[in-house]
Amino acid sequence: MFSGLLASVFPACEDFVPVPKPRAYPRVAYPEKAYRPFGQHYCRFTFDMPVYAQIERDTTFFDQKPESDCWFNIDVPALNAKIYCSYYPVTSRGRLDELVQDAFTLAQKHNIKANYIEEIPVHRKADRVHGIVFSIDGATASSYQFFVTDSTRHFLRGALYFNTQARPDSLAPVLAFMKQDVNRLVETLQWQ
Repeated sequence: MFSGLLASVFPACEDFVPVPKPRAYPRVAYPEKAYRPFGQHYCRFTFDMPVYAQIERDTTFFDQKPESDCWFNIDVPALNAKIYCSYYPVTSRGRLDELVQDAFTLAQKHNIKANYIEEIPVHRKADRVHGIVFSIDGATASSYQFFVTDSTRHFLRGALYFNTQARPDSLAPVLAFMKQDVNRLVETLQWQ
């Protein structure tokens, strides 16, 4: 009698099938866009950098000293992002060609996971700033890279990375936010 009573009170319990909830992503609190000048004594250029970013000087390259004292990272801890920047003095036309080829090679290494790589030319003739921004679409480690040069003395390469697994859909809004900062760097760069 008691089991009959339970069966009549809880008839749907036997048919219950748990359904997992879809994966959710945490809400991102974006900092307010504002910029300040970058001007470090160990670099021969300036640009606008986000006020919510910190400069980390990079003093080692695979346990060796970098080619230049002007290697640094622009760390954005609020978004778990870094722009890795490396500066090279241009000593000859052959060296410039080698640096440009290296920049293309490093961007193309992401081709394995990339759906598409867009090469956006940079030409600011009055400021002697020329180069390319690589916008890499897909589940790649670095979705935005650039190099700029004056073709005679200076060469700067940068790559944006997030300290997380590459998930293009969930990273898309944060990537769009950070692309604005990289673009601002490239648009305001001035050689000294």
